[in-house]
Amino acid sequence: MKVLVIDDSNTIRRSAEIFLKQGGYQVLLAEDGFDALSKVNDHAPDLVFCDILMPRLDGYQTCAIIKRNPKFSAVPVIMLSSKDGLFDKARGRMVGSEAYLTKPFTKDQLLQAVEQHRRSE
Repeated sequence: MKVLVIDDSNTIRRSAEIFLKQGGYQVLLAEDGFDALSKVNDHAPDLVFCDILMPRLDGYQTCAIIKRNPKFSAVPVIMLSSKDGLFDKARGRMVGSEAYLTKPFTKDQLLQAVEQHRRSE
């Protein structure tokens, strides 16, 4: 299973990569929305973790673009944010995200989110 992690923080990307690899997943990393969109197109990940606050293209816009593409509309997108606000969660749902994970996350929280949202193959 391929998991794409989109975050402008190198620290978050690296820790997510380590946790996911320990969980036995293939990991793709992207540092912003534009980078992510090309990786989604080239590698067709099975699940996407997407930071909300990023330069150029924020997480909401990135998620909306992924979800609008019929080829990727079924790919679960889980928003990542350091804010745990109701507004952020609602806005994430509006653009099509399946869930919301607050940073910093633990290895268990990350792997549990993957398990909950993996598509039955």
